[in-house]
Amino acid sequence: MTVLPYDRARAAAYARRWALGRNPAYYDFARIGGDCTNFASQCLYAGARVMNYTPTFGWYYISVNNRAPAWTGVEYFYSFLVGNDSVGPFAAEVPREDVQPGDFVQLADETGDYYHTPVIVAVAPQILVAAHDDDAFGRPLNTYLFAQARFLHIEGVRTW
Repeated sequence: MTVLPYDRARAAAYARRWALGRNPAYYDFARIGGDCTNFASQCLYAGARVMNYTPTFGWYYISVNNRAPAWTGVEYFYSFLVGNDSVGPFAAEVPREDVQPGDFVQLADETGDYYHTPVIVAVAPQILVAAHDDDAFGRPLNTYLFAQARFLHIEGVRTW
């Protein structure tokens, strides 16, 4: 297995292109639970270019009815990235100061339920994000209301 670099610029460029619109190649989940992690996965795929087609526990999108839970689910996205030791992108949860454009932040409420996955598009002088549902590009992270945040730094992409 080979580890390739994650193309952060490509992920951020994808976020810029589609943050305020919808790529017709992907279903829009806004009306059935939210589109934020679907959009995050699209950005991640733009920078990784490798999916993991493992049934149930992988990370892939073929169609609205043929996708892994990690493609659209906040907790599944997190679990896949931090636990992936196979093909596809992998990440580590890091402190806020260690993120870069193309990484992700997940927001939780007071009960610790994570509900949102914006993509980080800039880190200085403050963290700016792009997201779907409340569509945004370049939105300051500190304008969201949340009780907790966890930061996912994409470390690389494994391929055969």
